[in-house]
Amino acid sequence: MISTVVILVCFAAIVYNLGAGLYYMMTDKGGSDRTVKALTRRIALSVLLILLVILGIWTGIIRPHGVGG
Repeated sequence: MISTVVILVCFAAIVYNLGAGLYYMMTDKGGSDRTVKALTRRIALSVLLILLVILGIWTGIIRPHGVGG
């Protein structure tokens, strides 16, 4: 259960930073580096989420299953 919550929180933070990057891109018009920072955080969170899923599968906390089984 805790793994699901962690994954959902990371995913929500990724989506938030993606939206923040879009907002900053539309409002700043190149005046600051907030867009770059938001998108950098999004990439870092995405990499972290992928690594957490791999670690969860490796340790047995997350059990992947096939589509038909």
